[in-house]
Amino acid sequence: MTMHQTIPPRPQKATRAQFMSADDKAMLRAARDLTKGLGVAKPAIYWADMLVSAGIGYVGIATAILSTNLAVQVVAGLIAALAMYRALMFIHELTHIHRDALPGFRTGWNLLVGIPLLTPSFMYEGVHTIHHKRTQYGTVEDPEYLPLALMKPWSLPLFVLVALLAPVALLVRFGVLYPLGLIIPAVRTFTWERFSALSINPVFRRKAPEGEFIGRVRWQQAGASLWAVMLIGSIFVIGWKPLATALAVLSLTALLNQLRTLVAHLWENEGEAMTVTAQFLDSVNVPPPGLVAEIWAPVGLRYHALHHLMPSMPYHDLPEAHRRLARELGVGSTYEGANHPGLMVLVGRIARSTMGRRA
Repeated sequence: MTMHQTIPPRPQKATRAQFMSADDKAMLRAARDLTKGLGVAKPAIYWADMLVSAGIGYVGIATAILSTNLAVQVVAGLIAALAMYRALMFIHELTHIHRDALPGFRTGWNLLVGIPLLTPSFMYEGVHTIHHKRTQYGTVEDPEYLPLALMKPWSLPLFVLVALLAPVALLVRFGVLYPLGLIIPAVRTFTWERFSALSINPVFRRKAPEGEFIGRVRWQQAGASLWAVMLIGSIFVIGWKPLATALAVLSLTALLNQLRTLVAHLWENEGEAMTVTAQFLDSVNVPPPGLVAEIWAPVGLRYHALHHLMPSMPYHDLPEAHRRLARELGVGSTYEGANHPGLMVLVGRIARSTMGRRA
């Protein structure tokens, strides 16, 4: 007699479409209750992580510039790109942490990373928060959302590869357009509205800064402009190779960030307002096991869906928050619906979606 054991089918993962009109309130309560004791930003972790990342990045760029060995240049450039990528991603934390939580960190980051990389924090602050607004996420008003999964197949490689031009575009923005804007109001307005936000939505127009934010914008723009002019001027003093090498390294950094952006969400919404649960399920977690995600989605960004549930949670507490929720809610839960296995699986999913759209 032969016995056959029937393996029950794995329950289907929760999807955004199931929660467009109503939230999973049990999951939202669990996210609140299970993460008690977390949520306090630890200055020692932030400063050490940022300083080490930036330090490795700058040493790598210097090595790539000064070495005459091509293999050394390539390895140093790759290490530098990855390190600067991690250092740069702290701009995401700056948009969410309370201004009194990390004394001096915003200024320190801007002086050490934001301005030297021509990406000061004002380009994300006041922009990224729109992406988290309940009624604006995934709509035409969201500066960080496009229905990429529903677009043409050629839009995906174009979306990723255009990032290679970002360092040169930033050099022009701060080294040419900003100084011109000081004397030509129309250029100043155009530059602010169109080239002052880290956004992917081409119809987004940035509103003029208000209140105390004006002061921050002024000193950050002035500092980045001065640095950009010095970089352009360096060509006439030390030649074009040092600047070209640095721009090549930062182009790789921008490419990595754009690739991460491509899989940060499922990009399947066509402009409708969504519940918090639907926004969560349209976003992506790539939890352990596996360390690769920590490289391409650093500073807590591998828990991007969880971040949309708890935007103010410091990046160093997200792994523990995820462990608690995954353990308590379990397999088949709504929470599990936002968990995905890896980068290539996500790229394949969005690529298939665009191909199916064409068909």
